Amino acid sequence: MPAVDWAPFVEFVQRHQRFVLATHIRPDADAVGSLVALGRGLEAIGKSATLVIADAIAGRYDFLDPDRRIRRFTPPGDELRQADAFIVVDTGSRQQIGAFAGFLESWKAPGAVIDHHQTQDEGLIARKFVDTSAEAAARLVFEALTALGAPIDAATANCLFVALAMDTGWFHHANTRPESFALAAALAHAGARVNESYQLLYERKSLAVLHLQQRVLARLRTSADGRISHTELRLCDYEETGAAPVDNEDLTNPTLSVIGAEVGLFFVEQPAAVKVSFRSRRLDVSKVAESFGGGGHKLASGATLKTTMDDARTRVLAATAAALSASSQIAPAF
Repeated sequence: MPAVDWAPFVEFVQRHQRFVLATHIRPDADAVGSLVALGRGLEAIGKSATLVIADAIAGRYDFLDPDRRIRRFTPPGDELRQADAFIVVDTGSRQQIGAFAGFLESWKAPGAVIDHHQTQDEGLIARKFVDTSAEAAARLVFEALTALGAPIDAATANCLFVALAMDTGWFHHANTRPESFALAAALAHAGARVNESYQLLYERKSLAVLHLQQRVLARLRTSADGRISHTELRLCDYEETGAAPVDNEDLTNPTLSVIGAEVGLFFVEQPAAVKVSFRSRRLDVSKVAESFGGGGHKLASGATLKTTMDDARTRVLAATAAALSASSQIAPAF
């Protein structure tokens, strides 16, 4: 039984005809796959859908959108005002939708959010359809399309399968549950191309991406008696390796592979800012991320600090170490 009551969402969709669909900047597979699947589903029931992201998309996800239906949003976006409503998927944070947030503020159209993250802010004014127990936004999009009576064809199923698989670490992360395999099976029966998608995602990497990965691994360090593992990516690395910022998505994962590490941190230098990705085995890192204006899941979050790499590293390491220390002092309940 779905945790979300989709009846209000069905009513919302029935009241409108033309939708703008968006997702967060630095889009991952769950964002891209869920966005495309939702667009296809709405069109299958006679609605129109314009898909936008205020950022570039990694080339590895091109196969999810072979017709290049996703547009890169750039202000002012006046052509989008012909739509009746908007839907944002895979985030409930105004900060996470980039320049599209400013457009929404001026447009003031009715909207909905479909998301599975803990962090939700009031800056994104829309009806929220949120289930933090869902392992991926793809599950919620599947439920929404099912509630709408939209058909799930092979292309839509493949988008949802890839989104589900990637957000569960191809079914090995802690958020994987028995229901994950049931949904995966249903999508495979509907035509998802499991083997082909895995090959496209994991078995084709440019030399530039491998060189970028080499630099990140070489910078791995530990702190807090080995309980924190961290590494970083510098702006100069892109030009020197030939890679691009969209190529760093999977580089957070090695931080938690260090023996003894309970939290992994990945610092990415940006112009005038540093993006920090948090990964954890047990600590609620969303609380640490929120202290720096970010947020996300309990075990996977992010934040952006408008400062230097040295300052960001110092402050985030200190805050994470303090959070680990505090969590260790909490007496277990009997």
